Amino acid sequence: MKIISGPAAMNLKLILIVIGATIALATLYYTQNLVTKLQERERQIVQLYANSLEYATNSNDISSDFTFIFENIIRRIDFPMIVTDGKNKIISIEEGKGFKNIKIDIDKNELEKENYLRERLNELTSTHQPINVKTPDGIIIQKIFYGDSDIIKQLKYYPYLQILFALLFIVIAYSSFSYIKKSEQSNIWVGMSKETAHQLGTPISSLLGWTEILRMHYNNPDKVLDSVEEIENDLSRLKKITKRFSKIGSKPELVEDSPYEIIERVVRYFERRLPHLGKNVTILIEGEKNVKTKLNSELFEWVIENLIKNALDAIESKQGKIQFLISSDLNQIEIDVTDNGKGIEHHKRKDIFRPGYSTKRRGWGLGLSLSKRIIENYHNGKIFVKQSIVNEGTTFKIILDKSEKIT
Repeated sequence: MKIISGPAAMNLKLILIVIGATIALATLYYTQNLVTKLQERERQIVQLYANSLEYATNSNDISSDFTFIFENIIRRIDFPMIVTDGKNKIISIEEGKGFKNIKIDIDKNELEKENYLRERLNELTSTHQPINVKTPDGIIIQKIFYGDSDIIKQLKYYPYLQILFALLFIVIAYSSFSYIKKSEQSNIWVGMSKETAHQLGTPISSLLGWTEILRMHYNNPDKVLDSVEEIENDLSRLKKITKRFSKIGSKPELVEDSPYEIIERVVRYFERRLPHLGKNVTILIEGEKNVKTKLNSELFEWVIENLIKNALDAIESKQGKIQFLISSDLNQIEIDVTDNGKGIEHHKRKDIFRPGYSTKRRGWGLGLSLSKRIIENYHNGKIFVKQSIVNEGTTFKIILDKSEKIT
């Protein structure tokens, strides 16, 4: 899992804000458009009702016309409506005649009901302009005041709910992002501590071993000289480890080098120290010796060491084996690293490259994550688990471009 920081983190925050704003604005536009259409539809219904009243007023058979109007128009109205005469006097305080879809307490007297209807009439006046019912001469004989239906009222508030949800989405997403980032940073610190101990473990163990040899053979000049040389090698290695950590985060210099020679150098170092580690393991190197590519030898050594250490941790049998196989084609160099350890379960193969992930007390905390970064980010290559069988072993594959392919 990759840590997101700096400009990438700012871009993610901006993307979250843009997504939330887009959701809110799109919902607001769509809902308002829908509300406008519904309001126009309700106005058309009221206009139809007014036209019907005008027709009924000038018809000879008024009773039948009003029956048609009541059955086909008034019953279908689902929004509040009050009918007045031309001077805004409510025609009737009886539902179905003077008003519709307005709830009035039945315990109120007629005066209270009329006052209540008058209050609602003022509210409806502020909502929509009334529809006038006119005679053929143009005289206004009735006015129809109406308001919005329940569905329109709900739709008016819906965009604000969506905006609230969008803001909630941004807050939750940002909080989750911050939590993940903080968790990963914590894993990085834990992993870096483990990796530091992991890196220092081998030379320190060797130094303790050589010190013990010096105590045992201080009278033997040959043994002392050999021990001093190995101590110098371990001290040089500690210095190299310091340089490696200092290169993290900076662009390393790549020079043409032989992967075979670098791997052989690391293997030889480990072979001298395997007895001190209490491991009976054979490390073999096979394949092409002369292929070259552009490498940073210190960082590439780090990758090989991490793979060897993880293999050593995975090997539980008495006779361990780690094998390096180097091959190439016209464009690429491939390095297979195989061990006969306990293997990796299939669902954990991607996790082993995640910072802080570990299945052991040591190793796989940051080593493989750093190895992946070194190979893929610094050397433009690839590293992955080629195959792994539980209780049989694991093969890692590294793919690098040949020198002439690197720009």
